[in-house]
Amino acid sequence: MKKTDIIILTYRPDKSFFKLIELLEGQTVKPNRIIIMNTEEKYLENLLFGTDFGERYKNIDIYHQSKIEFNHGKSRNLGASKSEADFILFMTQDAMPADDRLIENLLKPFEEDDKAAVSYARQLPSKKAGVIEKYNRFFNYPDEDRIQRAEDLELRGIKTYFCSDVCACYRKDIFDSLGGFFNRVVFNEDMIYACKAINAGYYIYYKADAKVVHSHNYTAKQQLKRNFDLGASQADHPEVFEGVSSESEGKKLIRGSVAYMISNGKAYLIPKFFVHCAARLTGYILGKNYRKLGKGIIWRLTANKSYWRHYWDMTNIPENVHAGYGKNAEGL
Repeated sequence: MKKTDIIILTYRPDKSFFKLIELLEGQTVKPNRIIIMNTEEKYLENLLFGTDFGERYKNIDIYHQSKIEFNHGKSRNLGASKSEADFILFMTQDAMPADDRLIENLLKPFEEDDKAAVSYARQLPSKKAGVIEKYNRFFNYPDEDRIQRAEDLELRGIKTYFCSDVCACYRKDIFDSLGGFFNRVVFNEDMIYACKAINAGYYIYYKADAKVVHSHNYTAKQQLKRNFDLGASQADHPEVFEGVSSESEGKKLIRGSVAYMISNGKAYLIPKFFVHCAARLTGYILGKNYRKLGKGIIWRLTANKSYWRHYWDMTNIPENVHAGYGKNAEGL
């Protein structure tokens, strides 16, 4: 029987972490191992202190790194290097399985199509999600499956490469053959990999019946910062994003959001929504042009300060040379 390992990235987890592990262990398809790639040891150790976590879950391995060593690409690659399973399922600590068939449903595309490289889950809004966020979840994660291939690029534009490592399952042999994620990325490691896989002739599957509860009520300032990093990641990877249309998707989102607010009696939120749109656009444009900005401005705009600190310190050092923060040669 083929095995699936789950790789979870954690940073300052709260008690919901225990619920996540319990839900994953209760799946119809049992995970072979759960690999925790934790940032800053003290926070997780404080959470686990005095519990029987280690005794209860013998199939869980925990690896620690410092905050400055964390990177969306490299940290996930390190987790993948610890796995010998056939499939690796990347998750974030705030993605809760909506039922006990998450893993089972994510694995179905691999059983049906040897061109399947990744299958990613539908993200449902939490009970605390606001109206704007609820529509955003529906817009990006509809209730129908989707296959994303190279021939879809003209029709779907940037959505062809859409993928989310909040909850996404990768076929390990393809992942390894393509070299995994870029080790140094500020954002979008999942979409950049999806582009690489599609260009190699593989498919990306969106599985609507594989569901996790995951949403955020970001402020306008947080939207600006996230979209600054989004723009910077696109500037760093023109081979993926240059020449690919994204404007039409943005227009669809705006029109759909406004109609959704009006139909739900929340028209009074429209001004707030447009402030958020302005913040996102401003952050995105500044991120796309980050090379023209000074370090101080970048520092105030980014949501990922550790990436930029590491970027400025390590630009001229080969990626296979460890930065040296008192860890071992693997950076763990």
